[in-house]
Amino acid sequence: MKKLAFGVAALAVAASGLTGCATSGAPGIDNSSIGQPAFREHKATYGLVYRLPKDVTDVLDNRIYPPLRERLIATGLVAEARTFNLQHVTVVHIHNADPGTPRRMLAALKSVPPVLKVTLKNFYLTEAAAGAGAPWWFDLGIVKSGTGYEDMMAYSVVATAALAPLRDGPLPRVTGPVYAKMGEAARELVQTVGVSGVNVMKDGKPTSAHNPHNTLVYSMTPFDARIQTAMKPVADEMNRVLPDGMTTEFRDVSIVEIGFMGNVVREFYRISLVDGSAWDTTSGQAVKLGQ
Repeated sequence: MKKLAFGVAALAVAASGLTGCATSGAPGIDNSSIGQPAFREHKATYGLVYRLPKDVTDVLDNRIYPPLRERLIATGLVAEARTFNLQHVTVVHIHNADPGTPRRMLAALKSVPPVLKVTLKNFYLTEAAAGAGAPWWFDLGIVKSGTGYEDMMAYSVVATAALAPLRDGPLPRVTGPVYAKMGEAARELVQTVGVSGVNVMKDGKPTSAHNPHNTLVYSMTPFDARIQTAMKPVADEMNRVLPDGMTTEFRDVSIVEIGFMGNVVREFYRISLVDGSAWDTTSGQAVKLGQ
């Protein structure tokens, strides 16, 4: 009953709070780059993410990343093999050049979901938009069933409503050539909340565009036939290594800085899903959610 109550209450909060953030013409938000032929210049992207727990990162570091990096280098994807990333599952990303944005994100968040029990399973390749060519990613999905997944989807609505108003415009990677290849639903999200792939309230009901996943490879190399032919067997191989996936618990959520393609480069704040306590990860000092 507690978890069901979270989902209902969370969506009620989002329903009341999303109206303002879904206005593309909100003060300080510039959408003029959306339809330009090139990507918007990337200055600073911040995000709310679940850092992967140690039981998962140990398996990835020992059984997945070593052969994956070898295959990347053999395919000529050397930069991809070296890209720094704190392993995570994204809640929502926003772009804002102001370095004070992470602190405002902490103040804007009024709640977190309960501890999330989820299963990470199925390695696959995906493009930012089909036919755009770049960026593309090598992802590990999350099983789309169970209370943990449902709570995660509900919180996507809440976090998007709280954080999207803090953007200064759309994420650079969803502008230009990616936006040109997007479907109408994804374009609407970019216009109204600055990013695709998140859940919002529409006509009084939550949408389900969010696709929670962990990304292992980030690439701006054109996603051509050569890359697809080389990398699809890698996904198949990794799925044979972990046929049942990995079941774990997400017990905290973090406010972080994001690179252009979505890789996490540093962490600012971590918030417990157990009791809502929060701390500054650079100083170790306690901070308060919603302040």
